[in-house]
Amino acid sequence: MNEINWFLVLGLALGAYTCKVVGLVVVGARTLPRVVDRCLILIPAALISALIVKDTLSVGQDLVLDARALGVGAATFAAWRRAPLVLVIVIGAAVTALARALGTA
Repeated sequence: MNEINWFLVLGLALGAYTCKVVGLVVVGARTLPRVVDRCLILIPAALISALIVKDTLSVGQDLVLDARALGVGAATFAAWRRAPLVLVIVIGAAVTALARALGTA
């Protein structure tokens, strides 16, 4: 069950590389419209936000509200207040650990 299918890994790597090359060939030296550039700049932030929400509020196929949500909320508040990144991570981890220790979530 833990065996790695290297053909699958190589096939997925080839597919990802092909997508990148096709993008370079199609766009080439042309400049994209400003509205497309502005949207492309926002994609990484939207993607990481979606991954954080998914991993925070789900276990398998179930939605859950547990200590992780409290930790992410505290870290979000700290980031909003412009705390240094290391402090944001420490606050999120500490609130999550405290909530688990107290058994509140």
